[in-house]
This record gives sequence, structure tokens and C-alpha cells, in this order.
Amino acid sequence: MATRHDIRNVAIVAHVDHGKTTLVDAMLKQAGAFAAHAAESLDDRMMDSNDLEREKGITILAKNTAVKYHPKAGGDVVTINIIDTPGHADFGGEVERGLSMVDAVVLLVDASEGPLPQTRFVLRKALQARLPVILCINKTDRPDSRIDEVVNEAYDLFLDLDADEEQIEFPIVYACARDGVASLTKPEDGTVPADSDSLEPFFTTILESVPAPSYDESVPLQAHVTNLDADNFLGRIALLRVEQGELRKGQTVTWIKRDGTMSNVRITELLMTEALTRKPAEVAGPGDICAVAGIPDIMIGETLADPENPIALPLITVDEPAISMTIGTNTSPLVGRGGTGKGADAKAAVKDKDRKVTARQVKDRLDRELVGNVSLRVLDTERPDAWEVQGRGELALAILVEQMRREGFELTIGKPQVVTQQIDGKTHEPVERMTIDVPEEHMGAVTQLMGVRKGRMDNMSNHGSGWVRLEFVVPSRGLIGFRTEFLTGTRGTGIAHSIHEGHEPWFGTLTTRNNGSLVADRAGAVTAFAMTNLQERGVLFTDPGTEVYEGMIVGENSRADDMDVNITKEKKLTNMRSAAADSFEAIVPPRKLSLEQSLEFCRDDECVEVTPEAVRIRKVVLDQKERGRTASRAKHG
Repeated sequence: MATRHDIRNVAIVAHVDHGKTTLVDAMLKQAGAFAAHAAESLDDRMMDSNDLEREKGITILAKNTAVKYHPKAGGDVVTINIIDTPGHADFGGEVERGLSMVDAVVLLVDASEGPLPQTRFVLRKALQARLPVILCINKTDRPDSRIDEVVNEAYDLFLDLDADEEQIEFPIVYACARDGVASLTKPEDGTVPADSDSLEPFFTTILESVPAPSYDESVPLQAHVTNLDADNFLGRIALLRVEQGELRKGQTVTWIKRDGTMSNVRITELLMTEALTRKPAEVAGPGDICAVAGIPDIMIGETLADPENPIALPLITVDEPAISMTIGTNTSPLVGRGGTGKGADAKAAVKDKDRKVTARQVKDRLDRELVGNVSLRVLDTERPDAWEVQGRGELALAILVEQMRREGFELTIGKPQVVTQQIDGKTHEPVERMTIDVPEEHMGAVTQLMGVRKGRMDNMSNHGSGWVRLEFVVPSRGLIGFRTEFLTGTRGTGIAHSIHEGHEPWFGTLTTRNNGSLVADRAGAVTAFAMTNLQERGVLFTDPGTEVYEGMIVGENSRADDMDVNITKEKKLTNMRSAAADSFEAIVPPRKLSLEQSLEFCRDDECVEVTPEAVRIRKVVLDQKERGRTASRAKHG
């Protein structure tokens, strides 16, 4: 087997917000990827190019970059291809694709928080793929850092995941990615490594620990499609790793599709990544990560091979979806009319001519999403204008809806449901492992919340700093709507993360929301007079002047049942006046629900209307009398 010593392919994996993207920024700057004057004016988190990624502060899409590293000891320049992966298990399909492109991973762990559920998730994937691991303890300068304990927890995690002797002999790097400093010597807790002023030790560790790509010179071309992109001029672009042989611009290759059929295609353009840009290239060899254009219908997991001896590479497989929701066209009385100006989202506003309200447009958009998102599934339903979309978790599906909303789509979204499986004739549902960090005084509130959701406590540890870490195994449907109550119950101080843990027998009936809804009983505009009279009945969601319709939910009732209310009632004016006739009571500011909070709030007979300007919660059946008849029939059998 021959080896290419001028390339290293590595993925950076970690839990959410442990500093992956910040570390990649520092690597790009220190490897001289930008001119000195440009590097000073660059934004933080350059790899998070998507608007939603910047707003939410998380990585959603796996992205690749490349740095040219000049070894300080001299020698040839080495190209380090870096894959920045999401830290959230909901985007696990991106992680699995990223790992199929690399020869090793850097596992980033926060020096204070230690390994968390998503750390376990990404590490499990890396160990299953038999990839060597470099452990990087980041944020060593945090005042509450506990480096020794975190390293021990990392070793425990490797043992938990059945790592073999080879995999557990990993190098450890200590870093402060924000300052661009790394060291092989453990610093004091709460300090930046003192024996280094750059990431040089980190680069050296990558060169020594990441295996160089090896290949067989006698084997013909094999290249694996791992991601897709689009370009206004080149059309669909396939990102791929060349496993064997060489790929050249203008070359004719055999395209082996997912179903096994083959066809010959020509590579019209070949691009190689350098820093954050793709540059034209003539040839890509074994181990190179490149992009090709000229194949309009190519899909993830397919293979480009030699026409004379086409050999397919294995398809990329991802975990089964756990959560589903129904996405359909907007069926409310306000469809196509946009926002009223009240509570409208300026960022999301679109012109009327760009509004997308038909079933054909929604289906085309969902089909386009399937092209680049391997962990998503779209199934037909009984209705021609609605589809069941299955994904890894609530966040992944909410991100899809938010992206469609910004593109001008108007949608009706059903309450998230779990995807069950039949095992040995019994219904099994997905369960999650929930790790919760809370101050000691809120432990009782969290235990009570989890008890209602049929959570089973597996572990409890106290670090002696006033904080407790609790681990629960809980059914996935019990976590729908959990976040809001959790933050309220812990006064905003708690940190909770969960990860898919498999399937267990059906847990039975769960009641997670005790309060009913305040439902508008007629169309009109909300008045301050009506709000003043209704606010003692519960918490309202609408501003004065907002347009409402019959069946729209305008608040949360303080009691368990639903209440139909007239929120458009106006004050009757007469020509008689007295000094105390008008009561100027203060209106309590309404509670504004985000898209994720609206989905959490929904009950089974409710859904969410999403337009570019507004998010509204409504009853599935808008007519008040029809709802009453249905409830009566259900009550009397």
C-alpha cells in the first residue's frame, strides 16, 4: 500500500458550544489562510455561514475547509482537511457523513462541563468507524475548570463505549481556542497554557497522530459522494473523497447510483477547498477531498468509478428517525395575506409575489431537502396537501420549518409525534438519555418534572460546587414541551441535554400540559379592552390590534379545559361620562412564543400556522360548534 504524506483528513467533533468552530477559526488564522490585514477584520465563527447558525450560535451543517501547514521543523507543506461537524444529535446525519470523509477525529471537551450526551454520541460514531482519536481539553481558562476530573471522565466514557486498547491510548492536548493557544502540558485550572503562544503543539499532534491516507496503486478510480452543494453557475456540486485512483477535470467516469444502475458522465469542473473558498484544480488524488460539477442528479452515498472496472463503495447509513411531524399547506382564513404589522418578523418578511402557498410548491421544497439531508424522510398522508416528515429530533425539524418560512412558505405544522417500532409484536417507543446540570436547590423541581414524564433516574453526582448532575432515561415524547417548563422550574439556571438511547416498550399515557387554551370565538382585531378583562383568565399571546380568526389560540387558560373567548370585544360608548368611567388598568405584556415554543405548546387537537411574518397556534377544527359536537361524542362514546 502506498501512502500520501502531504495530506491529513480530520474531523472536529464535540458537544454543542464546546468550541469546535472557534478552534477551526484559530487554525485558519494561524496557518496563514488569510492575509494579515484580512485576518484582523474577520468575524468570529467563520465556518457558521448560515444565518440560522449565526443566530442560534450552533453548527447545523457539516462543512469542510483546508489549511496549508508549514512544519516549523522544516519539510514539505502538509494540507490538513478539516471537517467542522454539528454538536447536536438532531443533526447526526451530518456527523455520520463527516466521519466517512476522514481518517481520525479531534474530540473537543469543555474543561468545566466535561463529556456530555452529544460528546458520547459523536465519540460512539467515531469508535464504531474505527477512527483514532485526539482528545483536546478546551476552555482551560474557565474559572470553574477542573481539568484532571474531565480527563478522567473522558477515559471513563471511552471504557463505557467499549473502546479497545489501541483506541484508548490517545494523545491529549490542552487548549484555549479563543486565544489560539494549545499545549501538551497540563496548565493550572482556570489558566491559559503558559508554555505556548500558538496552536503549534496541536498542529504537530495532528501530523503525528492522524494516519496519512493510504491507497493501492493498482486499484482504479473510486470516489465517494459525501455531501452536496449548489452553485448559481455550475449547478449541483458533489463533495467527495477520492479513495483510490485519480480524478481529473474533463474525465469521463462511471456514476454508480444508489439502486446499482450505472451511467457514464463527464466531470465538467473540479474544485479543491483552500481556506473558505473553492479553487479550480486539474487533478485530485487518493485522500483528497474535492468538489465536482456536471452531474445534475447525483445523490449522497453514490460512487464515481473507473468506466473499465466500476466498483461501488458502501452506501452511507444513518440512524433511524425518532420524531415526526405533519407539514402541509396553510389552511387558515388568513392564508396568503401576510402579517398585520403586529408581531411581524422583519427578517422573515417577503413580498406577496414571493409567497408560496400551494401543495406543489411545498412538496417540491421537501423533495429538495431530501437531496442533501440523509437523516430526513418524507411520507405521504391521507391528505394530498400534507406530508409526514420524520427526523432525528424536534430541533432538526424546527430548523427545516424556519428555513422554509424564510423562503416565503406558508405552512400548517402538526404536533410533533414519536416514531414507534413493532418489536416481537409489541409497540416500542424511542427513549432519550437526559443529562441535567442544576443548582442543588432546584433538584426537587427537576425530579418532579421528570417523574410526570415517566423519567427513570440512572445516575446522580455532586461535584461539590453547589451543582448536581442528574441522568435520566425518559421517553422521547415526554421531552416534547419539556424545555420551557424546565427553564421556568430552575429559574433559567439549569442546563439540559439529551441523546437518543434506543427503543423501550410503550410507557403508557403521558400528560405533560395541564392547562387548556384560550380560543378566539370570532374573527376580528384584538382590543385592549377585551385583553384587560381576559388577562385574569390566563396568559395571553397576542398584542392589541393583532388580527385573529375563529379557532385561533390567543392564550393559555389557567384551568385544565379550553375556553372560547371574545378577544375582539369593544367598549360600548355612550354620551354619558363620569370621572371614574374609564379604568386605565395596565395590560400585562403578552407572552411571545417562538416557533419551537409553539410546537412544544401544541396539544393533539392543535397545530401551528407558520407564515413568513407570524407564528400562530390554532385548533385543527376551527369551527366552535363542530369542536363541541366532537367533544360530546367522545365523552358519551
